[in-house]
Amino acid sequence: MDHSLDERPKSGALRAVKDIGYGIAAGIASKIFEHPFDLTKVRLQSQVLDAEARFSGPIDCLNKTWRNEGIRGLYRGLPAPIVAAMAENASLFLSYNELQDVIKRINHQHTAEASSMPQIALAAAGAGAITSFLLTPIELVKCKMQVQMLVAPAVSSSLSSQPQQLLGPLAVTMSVIRNAGIRGLWLGHTGTFIRETGGTAAWFTTKEFVASLLVARRQTKPKDGTLTSASAKELRPWESALSGACAGAAFNLALFPADTVKSAMQTEEELRPVARSLGKAPPRPSFLATFKAMYRAQGIKGLYAGCGITVARSGPSSAIIFLIYDGLSKRFG
Repeated sequence: MDHSLDERPKSGALRAVKDIGYGIAAGIASKIFEHPFDLTKVRLQSQVLDAEARFSGPIDCLNKTWRNEGIRGLYRGLPAPIVAAMAENASLFLSYNELQDVIKRINHQHTAEASSMPQIALAAAGAGAITSFLLTPIELVKCKMQVQMLVAPAVSSSLSSQPQQLLGPLAVTMSVIRNAGIRGLWLGHTGTFIRETGGTAAWFTTKEFVASLLVARRQTKPKDGTLTSASAKELRPWESALSGACAGAAFNLALFPADTVKSAMQTEEELRPVARSLGKAPPRPSFLATFKAMYRAQGIKGLYAGCGITVARSGPSSAIIFLIYDGLSKRFG
């Protein structure tokens, strides 16, 4: 098919705008649903290195948060995850689709041709790697906000009778920059990079694989039995939701310990403060050192702290993302 030079950039730009818009809409809806469960996960992960656990499990964490902090407590730190979800999903879908086109051009394929599963995995891993650089600062702020109430009683009782004032996202961001510079916003990036690269590959591949199986049930299978990505136009809403739910579980099961280590690193300063000597800040924790410390403290169990509730909420959350994204793609192209 012949395209003019003027048409191709416009169509590409329009598709990019749609990818960003659809990703933002899907991210906002999913984050509002999942935030209380994400807060629970972060609080469980952040206590692995504590001498005495604050919570016995996810239900205990949810109950105590509700009793002590109310509905505002369950949604503490929500602005940062909303921004993160908007940035994450817009970046993921945009990068994923663009990288698929690049891979096809390298292989001399037409961009309209369906991608194979290896191509999907490669494009998804690249999209996750790109997105990790956007996510790390946002998740750092979110994690620090989500554990503020865990340290407030101790601080307030030792210094004054006044309750500690909880910092907002901007104040937390500026505090990190003052204490550690701009680079401090990327504390824990190694964990985010590992999680997003491998997890996103599992996320998109699982979604497309399950979606292809569901579509194949209603259509004639290819003679060679090879499955390729399913078009959003082919999927029924329940198929988008089911394949998305499977993808959400795969994402979190793939490399969950990397996320646990990241959360512990990003909340180390708040929950396990180190005495500063000679006015110098303690060295930043490394990914490998934190991983080893957490493994020594609680073994594999500690590295998977909060995994159960994360997988339980990631299914419905991911289903919402793909239901909205595929639905908008089907409706508006």
